[in-house]
Amino acid sequence: MKTNRIEVMQFLGQNIEGEIEEYLKDIDTNWQPSDFLPKNNDPEFTNEIKEIQEQCRELPYDYMAVLVGDIITEEALPTYESWLIDIEGISKAEPQGWSKWIRRWTAEENRHGDLLNKYIYLSGRVDMKQMEITTQHLIADGMEIGTARDPYRNFVYTSFQELATNISHRRTATIAKNHDNVQLSKICGVIAADEMRHAKAYKSFVTKIFELDPSEMMLAFEDMMRKKIVMPAHFMRQQGEKIGQSWSHFSDAAQRLGVYTSIDYTQILESLIKDWNIESIGNLTGAAEKGRDYLMALPERFRKVAERSSIKSPLDYKFNWIY
Repeated sequence: MKTNRIEVMQFLGQNIEGEIEEYLKDIDTNWQPSDFLPKNNDPEFTNEIKEIQEQCRELPYDYMAVLVGDIITEEALPTYESWLIDIEGISKAEPQGWSKWIRRWTAEENRHGDLLNKYIYLSGRVDMKQMEITTQHLIADGMEIGTARDPYRNFVYTSFQELATNISHRRTATIAKNHDNVQLSKICGVIAADEMRHAKAYKSFVTKIFELDPSEMMLAFEDMMRKKIVMPAHFMRQQGEKIGQSWSHFSDAAQRLGVYTSIDYTQILESLIKDWNIESIGNLTGAAEKGRDYLMALPERFRKVAERSSIKSPLDYKFNWIY
């Protein structure tokens, strides 16, 4: 870890209050899961649960698999907080610095799993115990995303990942609406909006790093894209399976459904190259210039691969989460 990375993080951390004010919402006025669920003291509580179950009855199998996989990913939040809080340049001893951002970001993200978990329980479509076993495995198994403790690589990852989750939740919202499930569509939509705000935050952190340390930031971006961005739940497994065994089937379902595809991966990369103005960044070392050249050519390479790959047919695989 080069010393200048820590210095850059400490410098940026001095304005973390401004970042929190711009990109995170006030807790006392923010939405909470109960805002989108039946009130448990309402005389119509039981009838509203029946309505939820009726609305969910016709949702396709692939949709339920993707929705539950998204929930499990959101519920693994303890892993994500412990990963971010360990980045170089973030001090747990400074509650008003970067660690405050991570706690506040975690607090917003925590509502996503809570809301979806409660809704899916009421739907009657999901074996909650099996879903909970998968979630516990995912937290226990951890993750390996190739960022180590480097803040530059980690912020590339979070920028990409928040955009990916925004797409996934937006698409599940659209599909729910197409099946006349307005309530679930609103739930997925409000979560997608959170993810976009968070993506804007992490992208802004990278923009500021490019201003302060352009060559090292460029090399970090190049390195992450050479490794390829893996999803945080890529170790997902059902009861009795090996680590990561159910992940590929979940990904196939998302691809078949059009919730998150290889084309989306390419378009996210293109958007980051544009937002970070990669083509025009100056004062780069020779190695960083080569890194920039690699990044600028990468979307076209990815697009050709994506166009050649076909959406896989349903496999003879059963998600034990779904009744």
